[in-house]
Amino acid sequence: MLARRDFLGTLISAALAGRLRAADARRPRILLRSSWQVVNIGDIAHTPGVLALLERFLPEAEVVLWASGDLSEEVAAMEHGRFPKLQIVKGSINDDGRATTAALGAAVASTDFLLHGSGASFVAAKDVAAFVKHTGKPFGVYGITYSGAPESQRDLLSKAQFVFFRDSVSLAKAKDEGVSSPVMEFGPDGAFACDLKNDAAAETFLQQHGLEPKRFLCCIPRLRYTPYWLIKSGRALDAEKDRRNTEMAEQDHAPLRAAISAVVQQTGCKVLVCPEDMTQMQVGKEHIVDKLSEDVRQNVVWRENFWLTDEALSTYRRSAGLFGLEMHSPIMCIGHGIPAIVGRFAEQTSKGIMWRDIGLGDWLFDMDRPEEVARYPQMVLRLLTHPDECARRVAAARAVVAERQGATMTVVRQSVTG
Repeated sequence: MLARRDFLGTLISAALAGRLRAADARRPRILLRSSWQVVNIGDIAHTPGVLALLERFLPEAEVVLWASGDLSEEVAAMEHGRFPKLQIVKGSINDDGRATTAALGAAVASTDFLLHGSGASFVAAKDVAAFVKHTGKPFGVYGITYSGAPESQRDLLSKAQFVFFRDSVSLAKAKDEGVSSPVMEFGPDGAFACDLKNDAAAETFLQQHGLEPKRFLCCIPRLRYTPYWLIKSGRALDAEKDRRNTEMAEQDHAPLRAAISAVVQQTGCKVLVCPEDMTQMQVGKEHIVDKLSEDVRQNVVWRENFWLTDEALSTYRRSAGLFGLEMHSPIMCIGHGIPAIVGRFAEQTSKGIMWRDIGLGDWLFDMDRPEEVARYPQMVLRLLTHPDECARRVAAARAVVAERQGATMTVVRQSVTG
């Protein structure tokens, strides 16, 4: 009798194991190469944005995040708050095909598809090349800017199942340079879909500083070049970039001060000067707040401490709009129905052109063109004086983004599931 029970138990266990294996085999596995750095809330936002899209359009998929080495515990904890089951691995693939960490090795071995996440460029081209060389598995690239690349990277992009570019200039340039992936289209930056939140922190900050919901605007300063030498250990001072920053700081921030003065004096609303990266608290104080007239300054709040993406986004959602010289805070704003004006420079990549691509061309300002700068304060004012019009503009832009998100994720699904 015991032998018979053992035999039946073995059959049952085998049947259950077979069902589990079959169920597991039906569940696609995606290795998301993302998470570039944590000194900028926009760079952070790429990852939860793409994760949210995968959750929405491929809910049956198992997604593992292959993060860069500087992903901090604080940022990882924030991401786990939104995606509690998310597995995060780090490391690289050596020349012999072995991963430098056991967790990455297991993830590479078990995944069906590598997805390079949204970013400023083909950021992890080296990691993707190693993955393709040693596994032969398929991959795709989602929402990047392309400013030109070596032949090896162009060849690699051509091997992708798809490459989505976050602005039309990048798409045209890649085609002109011979990149020939089967699917090459405009695909919005992943940060449009970022939906992190920390409402408690945002509400506390607003209460402490007398900021009433929908009665303030957010303003983000920026130097021509991010001075990473101030916030990343081992980075040497770049004297030429530092010189350029100093040379252009007054020209670039004077329009922001003019807009702030117009807002305070003509509407009675307040302005929050806040950062997108860790260097911008001081930039905002030195080049904006300290140079305002006393009567205007009394209605301006300076955020002196850095924040993470969740608190920033919760704050933006309570504002009447955002303006400044950064890109990803405006992206997150539009993604949540908040109007946002973008200022850009010659030193930046073509990413700002995405504002034209989604129908917000007149909210994109070239700060090197005096005729555009002259219109800047009045356009910022319209965020407060014409809220219904701005809301319609945002809704139309969001519809463009949503359509492209659906179309691009359909391609991702087809590529992952076959």
